[in-house]
Amino acid sequence: MLLAVIVFVSGVISAALSAISEIYGDEQAPLWQALVYLAVVALPLAGRRIWPAQVAVIVSVAYFVAVTLHIPELYAGNIAMFIALYTVGAWMQNRRAAMIVRVSIIIGMFVWLLITMYRDAIDTAKDAEIIAGAMSPYLAFMMLQLLLNALYFGGAYYFGERTWKATLQREALEQRTADLEREREVTAAQAVALDRVRIARELHDVVAHHVSVMGVQAGAARMVLDQDPDKTKQILSGVENSAREAITELRHLLETLRSSDADADDPASTVDLEDITQLVAASNDAGVPTRFTVVGDPVPVPSVVQVNLYRIAQESLTNARRHAGVGATADVRLRYTDQEVELEVVNTGRSVLTPRSGLGQLGMRERALASGGTIESEPRERGGWRVRVQVPLTQAAELTGAPA
Repeated sequence: MLLAVIVFVSGVISAALSAISEIYGDEQAPLWQALVYLAVVALPLAGRRIWPAQVAVIVSVAYFVAVTLHIPELYAGNIAMFIALYTVGAWMQNRRAAMIVRVSIIIGMFVWLLITMYRDAIDTAKDAEIIAGAMSPYLAFMMLQLLLNALYFGGAYYFGERTWKATLQREALEQRTADLEREREVTAAQAVALDRVRIARELHDVVAHHVSVMGVQAGAARMVLDQDPDKTKQILSGVENSAREAITELRHLLETLRSSDADADDPASTVDLEDITQLVAASNDAGVPTRFTVVGDPVPVPSVVQVNLYRIAQESLTNARRHAGVGATADVRLRYTDQEVELEVVNTGRSVLTPRSGLGQLGMRERALASGGTIESEPRERGGWRVRVQVPLTQAAELTGAPA
């Protein structure tokens, strides 16, 4: 609306000055017609973004009529027509229709201009001075008019198209920014979820293992408390050691969670494959005879893979103590090759008819996948359970960023 008011007021001033200067001489129209003309070309500009094509057609027709009737106003009409054509290119959604409207107006303007030039040429044909020479003043003036109109309409067309493309680019950039923001939020949520899963898995492995060992040892101490005090002291000493180990691992886990990015080079856990011997010893102390065998020559294994294999062995032995029953035994085998490392934990004991997938089983599978390996966890036909993990060393190195 403000632009329409500015064009109208400027047009009134221009019309007044044009009428005083008598730009059309004796053929000049009355001033009141200029005021009507200015209202026709200025007021529609208020709705140019809503109806760009209609406004452009109204302004163009009014401009043609005004010039034909010699209405004393040129500049405000020219400005209004430029704005109308520019708006069609910059705001009209239907690009094919926008092109047709602008091209039609431009062609109509040049056809009208050629007709006007021809008519004026006929009227001045009797003037010998005008038609004399290769380039008469009249012809030069007409060519100048053509060049000015070409620049005028070409500029309106070009700037409209450029604004439309810039708007599309800005909208695409805003959409991309919004998409990136959503992706960032999703990534942050996934990172939080992964951290929660990792914390839950670590807590389950640490607490379940040590608490189960302490539970078995405490039960054994209760049974021999009256008959064998020395044996009771030995068992309670094992309970004490298990409690200390649990506290140590929990403290290390909390320190890892609180560490900053600057401490990212620190190992995620203090345990490795060599510590499996301690798991075997704890299993023996808890009443499940366990044997540990290393097959092949040890090769470098990424620290993350070592932690995951240790936790899988820990969970497997914990499950053996819980579910295998009295008289069960366990066998832990660690096998090295040039291409992979394999961990197998087998225990005897009760037959499992309906295996249930708890947090421990889920955690073992997550650790195997995180190491780039595969896992088999299933009951044995003769009773007991078998867990077998195979981790290709090349893939493990790629996933963890450590040399294989």
